[in-house]
Amino acid sequence: MEDYPKTLMEFETRFASEEACREYLAQLRWPEGFRCPQCDGRKAWETDRLLFHCARCGRQISATAGTVFEGTRKPLRMWFQAMWWVTSQKNGGSAKGLQQVLGLKTYQTAWTWLHKLRRAMVRPGRDRLRGLVEVDETYVGGHEDEAIGRGTQTKTLVVIAVEKKSRQLGRIRMATVKAASTDQLCGFVEQCVEPGSEVRTDGWKGYLGLPGRGYMHDRIIQKNHVEAASELLPGVHRVASLLKRWLLGTHQGAVRSQHLDYYLDEFTFRFNRRKSQYRGKLFYRLVQQAVCLPTTPYKDIVRPDHNI
Repeated sequence: MEDYPKTLMEFETRFASEEACREYLAQLRWPEGFRCPQCDGRKAWETDRLLFHCARCGRQISATAGTVFEGTRKPLRMWFQAMWWVTSQKNGGSAKGLQQVLGLKTYQTAWTWLHKLRRAMVRPGRDRLRGLVEVDETYVGGHEDEAIGRGTQTKTLVVIAVEKKSRQLGRIRMATVKAASTDQLCGFVEQCVEPGSEVRTDGWKGYLGLPGRGYMHDRIIQKNHVEAASELLPGVHRVASLLKRWLLGTHQGAVRSQHLDYYLDEFTFRFNRRKSQYRGKLFYRLVQQAVCLPTTPYKDIVRPDHNI
């Protein structure tokens, strides 16, 4: 049963203490009761240090161990406030905004937190898209006058897949690719689209390998149509437009290529849950996925040779 606060007042009342936050994490981590990661024991008691002591092997484990929150020096309640703020904002929020809302001392802390949470926005083993799926690429990045066709020097190539439900858009998937080659484009489709689905693309040769990989390929060659490219693949072009508007509006376009995939994950997380009646459900999903993923060290988020 999905259990989450539906309003800000409910959130503040329910998570008014560290104990309440810790209990919620434990509930989502072990929905069927405690389970020891070492011996699979099912019985435990809580120690004075707020650790779960396995009755079978004696191992002690905290509710945050092996999760996004492991090793944090900040209160869990502050993390919960961050997750509520991020998911309750219709268009998301920037690191500067999070820093101001939580009163964090440094921009670096807010930026790191957001990147840790973005990594939790992808559910492990998530279902692939199916049915009719449009696939196309777009470029994200700064202005470049000399780019020709699918070639560019400074922009990042992003491939987008969109489920079509009659005239409605279903779920989406996005990822950066190094080149518009068959290996890169067909590899993306294999990761994101269920075999046997119908994949609609433009006439680019990079998609010619799709039938050999188990897909029905609806190849639309633009020169055979009077419609503009945006009308031939309207779903992808709509999503690409929304993505660029979001990157420019929420993040002022200040997203580096080495971090772009994680921003794509956040956009996908929001878009695929755009019809949720309560923003609290996004909070619930984020916490649920955050307890299933290990934390990412700062040095792995920011490469040594790059600055924020």
